[in-house]
Amino acid sequence: MKTPVFAVRLMLLLIIFSCSNLSFYAQTVLETGGQKMPDEWIDKSTGHRVIKLTRKEGSNYSFYFHNNPFIGNKMVFYNTSPQKPEEQAAKVEISNTSAKNRQIYIVDLKTLQIEQLTNHATAMNGEIVSAKTKEVFFQVKDSVFSVNVDTKKERLVYVFPDDFKASITTVNADGSLLAGAKSSDEEKELFKKYPNKSSYFNIIYEAKLPRTLFTIDLKTKLLNKIHTDSAWLNHVQFSAADPNLLMFCHEGPWHKVNRIWTIDVRTKKVTQIHKRIMDMEIAGHEWSSADGNIIWYDLQQPRSVTFFVEGHNVKTGEKTKYEMQRDEWSIHFNSTKDNKLFCGDGGDPGQVAKAKDGMWIYLFTPNGNKFTSEKLVNMKNHKYSLEPNVHFSPDEKWVIFRANFEGETNVYAVEVKKSGQAVASSQ
Repeated sequence: MKTPVFAVRLMLLLIIFSCSNLSFYAQTVLETGGQKMPDEWIDKSTGHRVIKLTRKEGSNYSFYFHNNPFIGNKMVFYNTSPQKPEEQAAKVEISNTSAKNRQIYIVDLKTLQIEQLTNHATAMNGEIVSAKTKEVFFQVKDSVFSVNVDTKKERLVYVFPDDFKASITTVNADGSLLAGAKSSDEEKELFKKYPNKSSYFNIIYEAKLPRTLFTIDLKTKLLNKIHTDSAWLNHVQFSAADPNLLMFCHEGPWHKVNRIWTIDVRTKKVTQIHKRIMDMEIAGHEWSSADGNIIWYDLQQPRSVTFFVEGHNVKTGEKTKYEMQRDEWSIHFNSTKDNKLFCGDGGDPGQVAKAKDGMWIYLFTPNGNKFTSEKLVNMKNHKYSLEPNVHFSPDEKWVIFRANFEGETNVYAVEVKKSGQAVASSQ
């Protein structure tokens, strides 16, 4: 007997529906890390979907938290050849290292297609992206280059003169100026003698050697020395929106410095952003809001006791302050364009918060004068010698971070929205 046509159609629909739901629910639920991970999984502890963005052999590094890595829906990152175990164990600040075989790549966040942007035999430095001009800037020895992400065309931008060997660290909002800080030869020798941060941090601070902030006009190629101080001038970054506002810090032990400052590159007016109100208060790891109106920073009053993220409005001086719990404190934070969501990369028990359960990628929602937190990724298998350095994706649906919980370093994204599987399984 022949099966009626409507019954066949119904069976086909049921099969299609069943397969589509299986693909939806078949995403692997796994403990994150401690093993080789698939390209995509659901974190067993949090129910959030995690995907690997940098599916390329070797070590893949995302940018430092306050450096913008995005041009449209593409993300710039570094790749280096596979590391030895002892190299993986060392504290990694990729912008301050001279790793060999390090090249710059770009990944399309929709298709995950990867393209190589540079091919230099000599080690390079610089995490500098201009979304405005679609260029990535980097430095090889005394020479500054840029590469266009669309055309892949590379050009020589600037060569430092013999009497002013310095390093670039930032580009302004309209892509017209580069900036950075020049250190003395004496300081460079101290870094060579004491290469580990645990050794050099206090030594460089106590040395009180001069540093000079500068800009380079990308049109005229003129170098302008704008500010010199015996303080350790560091973390030089332009406002995300104001092309003339440059932020910098007085580096060193945070409880000993007044850290956060800005300078108008036209008038050279220097402004202190945060002033300490108690002994052992610390503030730092500052970043600019997307609209340039607020400088956000980690604030502890006093150190290791009470934890906040605070914002300083650069136009009005108004303060916005959100308290968090000890375990929620993160090495770095970041914010969405409207400042309504924040993310953090957590920290291990050896960090300043001495958190007992702080090894998570976090999502924070302001609730009055406090943060309400949600755990996105369990980072218990991650070695925090590599700081995760969180970023919101351009569409703000993902938090992007770097991690070594598989052994080799890679860049990952965790979905802000909890996965449908986790929601379904919890009902």
